[in-house]
Amino acid sequence: MPSGRMTVVVNAKAGSGSGPAAISAALRAAGVDGEVLAVRGDRLGATARDAAGAGAAAVVAAGGDGTVSAVAGALAGTATPLGVLPLGTFNHFARDLGLPLELEEAARVLARGAVREVDVAEVNGRVFVNNSSVGLYPLAVRDRERRRVLPKAVAMALAVARTLARLPVFHLRLRVGGVALPRPTPVLFVGNNLYDLDLFAPQRRAALDGGALSVFVVRHATRAGLAGMALRAAVGRLDTARDLEALAVPELVVDARRGRLLVSADGEVFRAATPLVYRARPRALRVLAPPPGSAP
Repeated sequence: MPSGRMTVVVNAKAGSGSGPAAISAALRAAGVDGEVLAVRGDRLGATARDAAGAGAAAVVAAGGDGTVSAVAGALAGTATPLGVLPLGTFNHFARDLGLPLELEEAARVLARGAVREVDVAEVNGRVFVNNSSVGLYPLAVRDRERRRVLPKAVAMALAVARTLARLPVFHLRLRVGGVALPRPTPVLFVGNNLYDLDLFAPQRRAALDGGALSVFVVRHATRAGLAGMALRAAVGRLDTARDLEALAVPELVVDARRGRLLVSADGEVFRAATPLVYRARPRALRVLAPPPGSAP
């Protein structure tokens, strides 16, 4: 375990019910010496880098997967460990790391946990800890962001419906080990490590240090085909040969007819120049996790 003062970084505009005061109280109760910094979302990474450069014993991301991803991107490749207080809606990275989801229990992990080395992945140099995608999902997120007046879940459901109505198909060319694979598809999914085969709820990974990217390419390019796939997924009968092409690779290059593509990485959407270069970075991130042998 690192010794010394930790820096906790929280998004000042996040919707979590646990603000800086509650986080500070949980740290004190766990015996953690830490300061809590509430910053704008676009300052999360820079604040984490500054804290690591100033000698923080660890930099703790307090929030959801977006906050964790921003802080992890600043710490990957350094000796400074990442701590996580999972205060988001889904907390995929924290769950796969085996962290408790209650604030007080997660704070105790910071006090007596162990340092593990886990993988990150990157697309065009941008780090992500969970997954990235091209196609329907980033388009739906961008559509949802234009309608912020609606509740988030309602806005997302409407955005998905509108995106499916258009059903854009992306003519991608995947390059794996020097082999070009033309793939017209509405969805390309790239995960950091291997995910359970459930594209509609890709939330679980057995390991975070396998050194591979999990790649899913949806084979269907019609609404009827996607609807059938969704139905099979809902009843647990997803057919890999029929519905998806699945790959496990250390690196993937994605080219397209367009010079730029809308891409998501850990829920954040941005435009990236093609070709997209995805890479696994094995054991590039040090994280504070429950001690070996502890109950999940």
